[in-house]
Amino acid sequence: MNTGLPGLARVDHIGFTVPDLEQARGFLVDVLGCEYMYSLGPFRHDDSEWMSEHLNVHPRAVMRELHFFRCGGQAIFEVFEYSAPGQDATVPKNSDIGGHHVALYVDDLDIAVEYLKSRQVTVLGEPTASRGPSEGQRWVYFLAPWGMQFELVSYPHGKAFDRQPPLP
Repeated sequence: MNTGLPGLARVDHIGFTVPDLEQARGFLVDVLGCEYMYSLGPFRHDDSEWMSEHLNVHPRAVMRELHFFRCGGQAIFEVFEYSAPGQDATVPKNSDIGGHHVALYVDDLDIAVEYLKSRQVTVLGEPTASRGPSEGQRWVYFLAPWGMQFELVSYPHGKAFDRQPPLP
């Protein structure tokens, strides 16, 4: 019987690439309230295939620098700025292969949305109430200055699936 990845305990960090680390740092620290931790880099390997073999990027890619951030006391963002031949600067949509978003839990969705709007952050639509197993949750997407999608979620009284009796 397969029980999954041996020893899996939790998500350790989320890494993403941005076009400008200082812009990202300002957004993550000044708007979202993350804590800047430290920086590393640059990393490059001009005489080998290391970047391709280990990171699945062009062998001559240069990771200019990366910054680590703590968010909400636990989630860690590892944020990269690369320079690479053939680099695609198009931000994927959720519907694109490899599309993604980062969801952040907030205690009061309405207060958080108003805060984002007051900071001129693009909020996509109005908060949506979930149905079915996620009933009790409300959510809304917003965009980082470089176009990456984030989501706010809130379910202060839990979700429907939390309130259902366990299956026999």
